[in-house]
Amino acid sequence: MTTLRCERVLQLTLAVIKPDAVAHPLILETLHQKILENNFIVVRKKDLWWRRKDSESFYAEHSGRFFYQRLVEFMSRQVCGPMRAYILAREDAVAHWRELMGPTKVYRARYTAPNSVRALYGLTDTRNTTHGSDSAESAKREIAFFFPEFSVQQWLDKEEQRFRAGHVEYDPQREIHTPLRQS
Repeated sequence: MTTLRCERVLQLTLAVIKPDAVAHPLILETLHQKILENNFIVVRKKDLWWRRKDSESFYAEHSGRFFYQRLVEFMSRQVCGPMRAYILAREDAVAHWRELMGPTKVYRARYTAPNSVRALYGLTDTRNTTHGSDSAESAKREIAFFFPEFSVQQWLDKEEQRFRAGHVEYDPQREIHTPLRQS
């Protein structure tokens, strides 16, 4: 059972483990453990493959930038393998996940945040192991992209309070937290 109890409303964020990390089972397991060790609640988890049009759609805001084409190719099925997406919850989830990831540029991460995920496991600025939402608004939009069946508002209205109170348990088979059954 998870004993995490929070004072403030939990925030949701999207966390993506990119194909370069998913390709290495030990790195993927280590990253999952880091998520748990950093008091994130895993609300949802999904392993998936992207087609080119998925990459183009998700990264559309970067269209025209020098790295856009390289990023689209890297994240698409033709070039790489599967990725893992999470919906994570905790107080200030966006900021905490971004801090755990470290700077986008791996070189900078190695010098300014040497214990961050990107410093430890990133290879290049494109193959930097992870993605995370940069704001609560982005998180809502990105969660809907990866988990169209999930309603952020419904979770906040019906589940958040139970999760915040610590009435959850970790299911090691599914690798997510689930609400305790009410008796």
